[in-house]
Amino acid sequence: MYWSLAMNIYIGLTFASVISYIFLKVAVFCALICFWKVNWKRMINLCLRLCFLICRYVLLGDILGATELQGPTSFYYHDLKVATNNFSEKNKLGEGGFGDVFKGLLKNGKTVAVKRLTVMQTSRAKADFESEVKLISNVHHRNLVRLLGCSRKGSECLLVYEYMANNSLDKFLFGERRGTLNWKQRFNIIVGMARGLAYLHEEFHVCIIHRDIKSSNVLLDDDFQPKIADFGLARLLPDDHSHLSTKFAGTLGYTAPEYAIHGQLSEKVDTYSFGVVILEIISGRKSNDTRLEPETQYLLESAWKLYENENLISLVDELLNREEYKPEEVKKIIEIALLCTQSAVASRPTMSEVVVLLLSRNSSELKPTRPTFIDSTSRVRGETSSSSSSSASRATVSISQFSARGDTTLHFVGNNVISDKLWWMRQQLLIQSANEREDRKPIYRGLCWFCMG
Repeated sequence: MYWSLAMNIYIGLTFASVISYIFLKVAVFCALICFWKVNWKRMINLCLRLCFLICRYVLLGDILGATELQGPTSFYYHDLKVATNNFSEKNKLGEGGFGDVFKGLLKNGKTVAVKRLTVMQTSRAKADFESEVKLISNVHHRNLVRLLGCSRKGSECLLVYEYMANNSLDKFLFGERRGTLNWKQRFNIIVGMARGLAYLHEEFHVCIIHRDIKSSNVLLDDDFQPKIADFGLARLLPDDHSHLSTKFAGTLGYTAPEYAIHGQLSEKVDTYSFGVVILEIISGRKSNDTRLEPETQYLLESAWKLYENENLISLVDELLNREEYKPEEVKKIIEIALLCTQSAVASRPTMSEVVVLLLSRNSSELKPTRPTFIDSTSRVRGETSSSSSSSASRATVSISQFSARGDTTLHFVGNNVISDKLWWMRQQLLIQSANEREDRKPIYRGLCWFCMG
């Protein structure tokens, strides 16, 4: 009874406040009519607009409020420490550029994955951490690992994720579980990754660029559905622990050249990396396998040569059952991968376009252009991106010369010829410069659009 009475009072007060608000606005406009000579048609138009805004405020207020970003769940640091057995090596699931990941068992019996991050202790770094984690925790998609919550103690930050029992994709491609994925599972993983990236780039409130798409950052659930991990974390690293500078050698085979060399960041950087992962899934090979001969060491280069020779089917993993897939279907997906890794950034498809291409039954001929990639010595192989500004002046060509003292390499940068050591120093300076000028405009522009919408 008391609850019903309270609800009636609340509804009555709400209705009275709305009526009062409308009456006040009408009174103000009547006063304007009395004191100023106003065009009547314009006044009617303004009144209609006012009524529309009032209806939007009253009727859609709850809906708009529901779309506000919600903060992540806060965990006690001590509870997570106990859950991971004091972050013991036995509980470690893996390690990467963003920090170590540990398996944890919460008090309620739920199994989670806990990632340890170290961020700067400045007030700005704390604010960045809180805003970015809040943003990440609101990302919900079946192909993205969900952030459950976080905890912070000093400079150490803990992120709590849902636990994936099957671990990462690389274990199934070239690890201890190699050869256990059939063709249908591999195809579903490719499509799921594309959908997850399309959501991050185009369907979420703001555009989130992952920057580090690779097979070890793709986790598999119990049904072998892919879930992309570590998205949105690139901004959480301190300046002196830049992910690109500390782990650049480890992700050379995936990094788009225009980002690694020129610092040009766009969602097409993820598209490029996704194309490389497609080739890994189909071939069961690493993007850069130093155990192979130089001619076949780089997966992307090998795929392009096979494409030119019209022999793409040779790229397929030998452990796959040939009765499980159609050669034409496999060729089409490899061509989509080559489309994603084209030199010209503008020529690469968006991830939503990739999803359509993957699911389309239309066998239209795809004509990718030559890809560009960075080899193990940080040299650009293939053509430079035509979309890069002043690419002609920045284009780098490597020529190997042989002498009695051994192999030496000269690099042409514009009209200048520099030695291998100077070239390497130049590349490091370019990478450092790219890190120092992290572009936050897209995310802030998106947040402003969302708040004002």
